[in-house]
Amino acid sequence: MTDIATITPNPAVDLSTSVEKIVPVCKLRGTSQQRDPGGGGINVARVVRRLGGDVRAIYPVGGATGDLLRNLLDKEGVQSQTFSIAEETREDFFVTEVATGQPFRFILPGPRLSAEEWQQCLTLLSRIEPFPRSVVASGSLPQGVPDDFYARLTRIARQRGAQMVLDTSGPALAAAVAEGVDLIKPNLREMRELAGREPNDAREWEAAAKALIHSGKVATIALTMGHLGAVLVTCDEVLRAEPLSIAPISAVGAGDSFLGALLWQLASRGNLEQSFRYGVAAGGRRAVEPRHRSLPARRRRASCAAGCHQSGVTDSTGMDVFSRAADENS
Repeated sequence: MTDIATITPNPAVDLSTSVEKIVPVCKLRGTSQQRDPGGGGINVARVVRRLGGDVRAIYPVGGATGDLLRNLLDKEGVQSQTFSIAEETREDFFVTEVATGQPFRFILPGPRLSAEEWQQCLTLLSRIEPFPRSVVASGSLPQGVPDDFYARLTRIARQRGAQMVLDTSGPALAAAVAEGVDLIKPNLREMRELAGREPNDAREWEAAAKALIHSGKVATIALTMGHLGAVLVTCDEVLRAEPLSIAPISAVGAGDSFLGALLWQLASRGNLEQSFRYGVAAGGRRAVEPRHRSLPARRRRASCAAGCHQSGVTDSTGMDVFSRAADENS
């Protein structure tokens, strides 16, 4: 049985380069060129695979770009399960300005999916045997796909007894939460959309997450708050991670790394506290390493484990969760 299946309705091939300085009109000559698989669920699958986990990525492919995307994932050892679409898979374009170190991200709209095409994804998921323990739906919805698409996936996962994990935004997030999901990973903007208000500090954001948990629509919320750290909330427990003392290069991919490492550790039978700490460590590492640097699985696991012990995660009593575990086991 596959531990984790990720679903990415709007995947991409990310083309990256760097230029000395971005100025109008002039030809800007890139100093490098790199193509990588992209899209929320695909990024989560790549992290799980690099950590040595068992994962499959489900996504649509169209045209030459779709073929390239599948080939790039094959090279990384990520198992793909695809369905064909008529229009071309999108490309996104990332440029780093060397003079300032600032990243510029150009996200293209991507293909329009017909009803027959997006329904293929629902059928494909429902027919997987044996069914994965966790279904992770992540990223934006392409044109033509209804807002309740992730809610429909949630119903399938529930019928098959799997955990449903969601990382998206806007009406698609609201519709899935109304259906009821096991775990969501919002950022501050997405949590604001769900709460319908603007909390002022970390404790107010935490209270907004608790309120959503108590509504019965979500079992677990892993809220990433950037400069405020992160918090993981269930009906019984609150875990807090202080912001890491790092100088981030870019936040691109940090949320996907956080979610991928958290789910990998949960699938490895890690407890919630340890899994949260791994997520915080992986997200922090992604923020400070060059965009395309990739470590072998063994070194990446070791790196996450080292960061895991360094990240300050406390429970609702304020005690460090690793210290508490040590006391309980002594």
